[in-house]
Amino acid sequence: MDLSNRTVLIVGGTSGIGRELARRFAAAGSTVAVGGRSPEALAELAGEGLGTISIDITDSASVASARDATLARYPELDTVVTMSGVMLLEDLRDPAHFEDAATTIDTNLLGTIRVIDAFTPHLIQRGAGTFITVTSGIAFLPFPPMPSYAASKAAVHAYSEALRAQLDGTGVGVVELVPPAVATAGQEKVNPHALPLDDFATEVMHLLSENPTPDEILVKGVLMHRWAERDGTYDDLVAQRSQALAMLPSRQG
Repeated sequence: MDLSNRTVLIVGGTSGIGRELARRFAAAGSTVAVGGRSPEALAELAGEGLGTISIDITDSASVASARDATLARYPELDTVVTMSGVMLLEDLRDPAHFEDAATTIDTNLLGTIRVIDAFTPHLIQRGAGTFITVTSGIAFLPFPPMPSYAASKAAVHAYSEALRAQLDGTGVGVVELVPPAVATAGQEKVNPHALPLDDFATEVMHLLSENPTPDEILVKGVLMHRWAERDGTYDDLVAQRSQALAMLPSRQG
């Protein structure tokens, strides 16, 4: 992928990984717009010279409106990144967790699908372009305190695989970005092994620029998650990660 002349929309890029990738694409020479819900964050990004689009990916009407605004302003749009996501702790012994599960699936999975559906006709009509979906190492190696997050990201992985197969021959590619724990959005407080954001973004941009661009963007820090089953480490790692269930309020005291 030539990062110097893309026209990129990063949905959910108002903070963390998405915000840093927006800056990296812009620094490489691409035209970048960021979509999100926070007026304050969008104003900050506009102040940096980035384009901004208001969008709520849980609302189909908002997604359609954002698509129309984006294509009116950026008719050459060729790259759509779906970053939006929530990570919520859930205690599966308490049925009250269901509301958090529904929020997680609606945002992480259905939100991704809404955005992809909105821009698929445009990219197919162009005959060239790229969707970048964002999953997680947790899609491949579950983190038991966040069951619906893991399920939603595993689902986005499967959906990305199917989307790539269905778009084959259209000129539209599908790239899956698989982050490990990255030191942003509070991760650095709970995980001392979280990868520094700057290091992560540098490695991601390097992998994206490879020819051909890999179907999956796997930084070194996520390989142990991605290939745990293949490497025979899955059961031990899930057991190790299950110790984090002590984080749940019901397990404390």
